[in-house]
Amino acid sequence: MADHAGTAASATGPVQALPLRQLAVPWIAVAALAAVAWGVAVVLAQSMGNGPGTMGLALLPFLGLWVVMMAAMMLPSVAPVAVLWTRLISGASAGTPRAVRMGMFLSGYLLAWATCGVAAFAALAGAARLLTASPAAAKWLGVAIFAAAGIYQLTPWKDWCLRRCRSPIGSLMYYLGFKGRSRDIRVGLHHGTTCAGCCWGLMIVLIAVGVMNIAVMAALAVVIFAEKLWRYGRPFGRAVGALLVATGVLAIWFPWLLPGLHVSGMPAM
Repeated sequence: MADHAGTAASATGPVQALPLRQLAVPWIAVAALAAVAWGVAVVLAQSMGNGPGTMGLALLPFLGLWVVMMAAMMLPSVAPVAVLWTRLISGASAGTPRAVRMGMFLSGYLLAWATCGVAAFAALAGAARLLTASPAAAKWLGVAIFAAAGIYQLTPWKDWCLRRCRSPIGSLMYYLGFKGRSRDIRVGLHHGTTCAGCCWGLMIVLIAVGVMNIAVMAALAVVIFAEKLWRYGRPFGRAVGALLVATGVLAIWFPWLLPGLHVSGMPAM
């Protein structure tokens, strides 16, 4: 069964490899978690605003916020992989044991993104200092961020990571060699690292537009979902890359496109 499902997954992606009735309940559960994370993110954005940099947050509070954001943006697109692992590979029985194993997988996945949050914190703090020292240089940083994000969408490295997110059966079969009680967490961590390699270019856009920019967060979540699960995800991602480069060029003359690197977005001293 696993071999047959693996062939199907490799050809069409993890969603099409499973009947809808097998996907529905766990995917709805993960989508509900994502919806809760979106609700928390929106409430925090309303109370905190969308200032530049880390908005005055220390590392640990920022990481808490970052994990909530990643849960909101990433869980809908990773749900099919979690289902594929727990149902067809790990052999977990139905009910609570399977839910626990999926929870461990998702915990490892978010742990990978939490690690990326440390780098995001450093980048945002550095961008805020640059904005204070030289607003003109900060504008060019924003231009470079959009250009880098767009160009990465067109590179072979992006394609390599995206293939493993779209058709992860090869990686999941490799994970069969993982042993021990922490197996599901380590599988989630490994897949989360691959996902971060796929999506880091999109995430750095938040440095330029503000880390709590809910509209951009939603747009990025749609792009990530489409890239991973839509049959035209690859060409769509390349089109998004061209759009990002064009936005970076326009930002040279329209700095309001970079609200996260704009003096007017700085809190009053």
